[in-house]
Amino acid sequence: QVQLVESGGGAVQAGGSLRLSCAASGLTFRTYAMAWFRQGPGKEREFVTAISWTGDMRDYADSVKGRFTISRDNIKNMVYLQMNSLRAEDTAVYYCAADRWGSGSTGSGQYDYWGQGTQVTVSA
Repeated sequence: QVQLVESGGGAVQAGGSLRLSCAASGLTFRTYAMAWFRQGPGKEREFVTAISWTGDMRDYADSVKGRFTISRDNIKNMVYLQMNSLRAEDTAVYYCAADRWGSGSTGSGQYDYWGQGTQVTVSA
């Protein structure tokens, strides 16, 4: 049974930082592209960032480029999202997702498994 469990969310002031973690189990982690999506209040789910299964390709939404960094640890079966210079508009539930043999697609439909999400709230 595949499980993706996010953690690290919370409340922070604008300009602050958070590091989200996603623990994966029940899958051959090194063969999966991993991504972060988010859904803000009253908004549709949107792509944030992804890393290919090989780890050599990363993609970022324009809104987070230069502020967010995705990384993975294939030994610990973890993927991380370092978020710096947070803004009020980053407030959302952040979801971890996995795509077998993926290159890091921006499309949510490409992903096979999803976590339950972790809330990030940024106050202005």
